[in-house]
Amino acid sequence: MDDTTQTKLWTRNFIAVSASNFFLFMSFYFLLVTLPVYVVNDLGASKSSAGLLTTAFLLAAIIIRPFSGKLIEKYGGRTILIISLVLFLATTLFYFFSNSVSQLLMVRLIHGISFGMATTAAGSIVADIIPEKRRGEGMGYFILSSALAMVIGPYLGLTSMQSGGIHVMLMIALVASLGGLFAGFSLSKTKERRETSMEPTKFTTGSLFEKTALPIAITGAFFAIIYSSIISFISVYANEIHLGHVASFFFVVYAFVLLVSRPFTGRWFDQFGANIIVFPGIILFSIGLFILSQASSGFIFLLAAAFIGLGWGTLFPTFQTIAIQTAPPKRRAMATATFLSVFDAGIGLGSYIVGVIATGISFSQLYFYGSFYVLAGMAVYIYFNLRKSISKNGEATYNTELNKRAN
Repeated sequence: MDDTTQTKLWTRNFIAVSASNFFLFMSFYFLLVTLPVYVVNDLGASKSSAGLLTTAFLLAAIIIRPFSGKLIEKYGGRTILIISLVLFLATTLFYFFSNSVSQLLMVRLIHGISFGMATTAAGSIVADIIPEKRRGEGMGYFILSSALAMVIGPYLGLTSMQSGGIHVMLMIALVASLGGLFAGFSLSKTKERRETSMEPTKFTTGSLFEKTALPIAITGAFFAIIYSSIISFISVYANEIHLGHVASFFFVVYAFVLLVSRPFTGRWFDQFGANIIVFPGIILFSIGLFILSQASSGFIFLLAAAFIGLGWGTLFPTFQTIAIQTAPPKRRAMATATFLSVFDAGIGLGSYIVGVIATGISFSQLYFYGSFYVLAGMAVYIYFNLRKSISKNGEATYNTELNKRAN
C-alpha cells in the first residue's frame, strides 16, 4: 500500500459516516426546536414539561454512552451504529402515536439512548478510519457535518412546523432518520479494526471510561458550560436587544465561518500540534462573546457569530481529536464515549446554571462576564492537559506527548 492510499481522507467510509452523522444531528436539532412548540401550543403543557423532554433525551444519551463504548469494543462500530440507527428510526415513528407528555417522555428516553449509541459509534468509526497524519483535519471535517446540521435542522424544523404542522414536521424527521440509516448501511465491513473483539468484555466501573480522555473532556465541559448559553438563549437574547429578525442567521454565519476555515485549521493541527489551535481558539471565542455582549445592530450581532464560530467551532473538534489521540488505539471507542459524555454533562449543567444566572442579570452582562470566563479556560487547559507534557528541561511539547500516547 503506497503512502497516498494510507493518507487518503475522503474515502467511501469517511463520506458515509460523515453523512450518517449529518442526518443524525439534523434530526436531533430538528426535533429539539419543534417539540417544545408542539408540547406547549398543541398539547397545552407547561414550558417546564417541554424542557423536561430535552433533559430526558440528553440524560439518556449521556448514561448510555459508556456502555456503548464497551459494546463497540466487542462487536465493532459498524454493527452498533446500524443497530442504533434502526432504533433511532423506529423511535421516530412512535412520535406519530404520542399524544401526551408522558408518552413523549418515554419516546424521548428511547430516542436519547439510540442517539447516544449512534454518535458514540460514529465517532469511534471515524477515529479508526482517518489516517494518523490527517487526524486533525479529518476530525474537523467530520464534526463540520454536525455543525451544518445545527443550521439546517432548526431552520427546516420551524419552517415545516409553521407551514405544514406536526405531521409534516415528523415526516421530515423520519426522512432524515432514513438518510442516516442508509448512509450507515453503505459503510464497508472490511476496514474496521477489532483488536479487542475476541477479549472478554467486563462491565466494571473503571472500564466504562477512558482515563486518558478525562483531562481534555473536563476542559471541553468547562467551555461547554458557557457555550450552552449560546445554543439555549441566543434567540431570547436577540429578542431582548430587538434583533430577533437576524437571530435565525446566527448559526448560518457560524457554520459558514467553519466551512471556510476548516481546510486550514485541521491541517495546522496536524502540522504544528494542538496548541497552535487551542490558544487562538480560546481568544477568538472570548472576543466573540465580548462582541455579542455589546451587540446593538445586526452587523455586530453576526460579527460575534463569526468570531464564536471560528473560536469554539475550532476548539470542539480539536478537543475531541486530542481525546482520541491520547487513548490507546483499542480504547478509542471508550475515549469518544468519555469525551462526549462529559461534554454533554457540561452542556446540561451549563443550561441550568445559565438559566439561574440569567434571572439576576441581563444576557448582555452574562455574555460580557462569559468572555472572561472563557479566557480563564486557558488555565484549565494548561492545568489538565499541558503541564504534564512539559519535561524537566523544558524541551518537550504537547504535540510530542500526543504522538507518544497515540503510539
